[in-house]
Amino acid sequence: MAYKYIIDSERCKGCGLCVEVCPKNVLELSDEINAKGYFPVYQAHPENCIFCTTCCIMCPDVAIIITEIIEA
Repeated sequence: MAYKYIIDSERCKGCGLCVEVCPKNVLELSDEINAKGYFPVYQAHPENCIFCTTCCIMCPDVAIIITEIIEA
């Protein structure tokens, strides 16, 4: 199965909860500011992602989504 990882950087307020719980240290806070004035999270090491969804569960703003890619 293939998965798609989406971070809504405009919704993210840079709380860092997802960064702390990621078992593979995939996520980091960006150096760039979003429209709301926050430093959003980004996938610094996407190759290490195991799609465990822990980051999605921890995100209070629902800014991270992991979905299965369904091939037709």
